[in-house]
Amino acid sequence: MSSTRATLLVTLTGPDRPGVTSTVFAALAPHDVEVLDVEQNLVRGQLTLGLLLDPSSSTAEVEATLRTKADELGLAAAIEHGQGDNRARRSGRVSVVVLGRPVRAGAVAAVTHSISEHGANIDRVRRLSRDPVTTLELDISGADVPRLRRELALVATAHGVDIAVAPGGLARRGRRLVVMDVDSTLIQDEVIELLADHAGRGAQVAAVTESAMRGEIDFTESLHQRVAALEGLPVTVFDEVRAAVRLTPGARTLVRTLKRLGFTVAVVSGGFIEIVGPLAQELGIDHAHANRLEVQDGRLTGRVEGEVVDRAAKATALQRFAADAGLPLSRTVAVGDGANDLDMLAIAGLGVAFNAKPVVQQQADTTVNVPHLDAVLFMLGISREEVEEADLLDETTMPDRGSLRPRPEEEARPEGSGDESTDAHPPAAGDAAP
Repeated sequence: MSSTRATLLVTLTGPDRPGVTSTVFAALAPHDVEVLDVEQNLVRGQLTLGLLLDPSSSTAEVEATLRTKADELGLAAAIEHGQGDNRARRSGRVSVVVLGRPVRAGAVAAVTHSISEHGANIDRVRRLSRDPVTTLELDISGADVPRLRRELALVATAHGVDIAVAPGGLARRGRRLVVMDVDSTLIQDEVIELLADHAGRGAQVAAVTESAMRGEIDFTESLHQRVAALEGLPVTVFDEVRAAVRLTPGARTLVRTLKRLGFTVAVVSGGFIEIVGPLAQELGIDHAHANRLEVQDGRLTGRVEGEVVDRAAKATALQRFAADAGLPLSRTVAVGDGANDLDMLAIAGLGVAFNAKPVVQQQADTTVNVPHLDAVLFMLGISREEVEEADLLDETTMPDRGSLRPRPEEEARPEGSGDESTDAHPPAAGDAAP
């Protein structure tokens, strides 16, 4: 279309009802109008319908028809004469997700001001979720991801919201690999502390764990100290601990949704494959990598078999899983909470600090500071409504107590209360591929 050809930009606003859009276009049909662009939004029953039209030679008749039809529908009509199509979008398409409980006007003002100061443009905004967290996704053009991440990280800290900045466009779509830490991420517990409780040394081990997660002492050294406290425990303790493990609220929903999308899901843990393997199998997770405890004569020796799964090993596992899936690192997401997760968070395309220690929040690409693991879905641009619809279509879906999307009509065990599948034997190596 010629850039000098006359066009009409039409904005209709007012109360929504079924058939508004079809009525408007039916009225335009006899004029043989060319539709160049349409955008429609609905906020609490109030409709905004934007149309960019090429009215050909009947501009006056088209405008009169639109105003008459708007009056009949109880809509306000703003019509602007212009020339040509929309301006081409600039390169540098970026998605900015803002999550909070609540999201206040000051936070939105700060985010949008920072985007403007960056020199980028906000092309579209949509809401991904409302309750119990509000999530907004902003479609941006003309932005640089690393620089905008740094700038919006300051806004997130100042206004108490979580903000994720990621490449948009095609980079937002397609398969991904999502790799999660286990203790205090996929589950609410620290498995080694549950084991130590059975040896009467829970408080002693918990203190060392906390220091290691803050990055104050070397993880490998801390693990050997803590495992030594387990010496003499019978292997039957694994069954007891597996039954006691509590999934993080939203864990089932997160994994289930990622698998529906065709994503590869993996867990890497500084914990133990004896617990992590069966848990991964229960949830349908593709890969599990963790330490293995040495056993002699049916009792723990207080030692670990093979090399320790430390922060470097976690990053290596992520790279291996990505290669197995045929995905570049830019298509990977890592989720963790402790200092031993920093290497994998750094190399992933998107590193998410989940209710993490301060040192991890400072270095991750984004944070999630609500107690729902499925909030990670929103950071990937997946809306609550999309997940709910998929759950309703799948009658075999297991409920997820504590999820952002609970199904109140379902009755089932609370997360982490045990499951028949947890008595499955993990594989002999430190990796499990259920």
